[in-house]
Amino acid sequence: MSELKYWVWLASLKNVRSRSKKLLLEQLGGAREVYFARTGDYDRLDFLRDDEREVLVNKDADYAKRVIDTCSRRDIAIITLRDAAYPLRLAEIYDPPLVLYVRGKLPPLDDICAVAVVGTRGASPYGLKMAQRMGYGIAKCGGAVVSGLTRGVDAAAARGALLAGGRCIGVLGTAIDTEYPTESIANDVAIFGALVSEYAPGTHTSPHFFRQRNRITSGLSAAALVVEAPAKSGALLFADEALNQGREVFAVPANADSVNAEGSNRLLMEGAHPAVDAWDILGEFAERFPNLSENGMYSRLPAELVEEGIRTAEKTGVPDSDENRTSRKQKAKKAPGKPVEKKKDIDKPEPEEYIDLVKQLEGLSTEQLAIVSAITGPHTHVDDIIERTGLPSALVLSELTMLRIKGCVIDEPGKRFSLNISQK
Repeated sequence: MSELKYWVWLASLKNVRSRSKKLLLEQLGGAREVYFARTGDYDRLDFLRDDEREVLVNKDADYAKRVIDTCSRRDIAIITLRDAAYPLRLAEIYDPPLVLYVRGKLPPLDDICAVAVVGTRGASPYGLKMAQRMGYGIAKCGGAVVSGLTRGVDAAAARGALLAGGRCIGVLGTAIDTEYPTESIANDVAIFGALVSEYAPGTHTSPHFFRQRNRITSGLSAAALVVEAPAKSGALLFADEALNQGREVFAVPANADSVNAEGSNRLLMEGAHPAVDAWDILGEFAERFPNLSENGMYSRLPAELVEEGIRTAEKTGVPDSDENRTSRKQKAKKAPGKPVEKKKDIDKPEPEEYIDLVKQLEGLSTEQLAIVSAITGPHTHVDDIIERTGLPSALVLSELTMLRIKGCVIDEPGKRFSLNISQK
């Protein structure tokens, strides 16, 4: 713990650039040596600015001790740049964070083809659907999704990875102990994947944190995918960051007249690789990561994933795509007095108006089915569910989270749950 104190002290110093901190470690040997260095030692280092030298002279480590105590109480892991668990590909960027704070379990990312999926917050239904399908496919094929978890494309990709039962890493532009609403995707990622931040518990958020986050999100990844981005979008800045780090950049094609995808289409014209499914990305890394398998692409997409983009758009009021608006207008035009003929298509059955109970229960585990059966009415308290199933409370809470992601249950105030399953 004594050594960790010096790492947290150095990482938390304001007005000292990340690049300067990394060079300090290289020049002086380690965090302990940086802490015990004298003014003259700092003066000899020409990469330091005068204001950085003034900050380094302050040897107060009380804040670092409080951070370590807080992380210990809240089950937050602290990984330093020299730890074996620190991802090597992140350590090799120009200005890696000295310390990573982690909630959940960080997988061995150097052995995994992690893909950063980014895009606009105001995604169209098409953008949301593609983001979620890409996230699902990446996870099913053996990769991992890295996401900033902001609403729109980022959150949709993370949701897809979780629906696939795969790995997802959320990179925060806020303190690691930021509280989220119960329905936030960040809470689910913390349970089934990992939340990562370079900001200690209690750190006040600053606008520039979110731009700084880009270098970590890209640094953790082998490739970056831009799903949908307008002409002026933070996702394009992210793509620049990824290119500067030597990452392969992919983009999902969209209609040429789609304002929402003007920036991502432009990336394709400038040399980004087109991607219409997950294997278009992962296939480029199959030799480097032998665990990848194209077979995952052919697993059946859950029904809730297929329509999630449209449903999310309707709930959040995100802008519709030009092509969807045109299609609906054309369908709405009917010749006066002329009956609408139903066209029969033997090879393509009519889409169902609903998803029946049997289909919605397909793929649920034995424990999940037991939990669904225990929710005998609306607003069932979690204690009643635990008692009726006879399952451990931790398992029930974990499976309830997954059932909520799948859309089978609704999370309500007061630790209560209701079924969200359509029936005839």
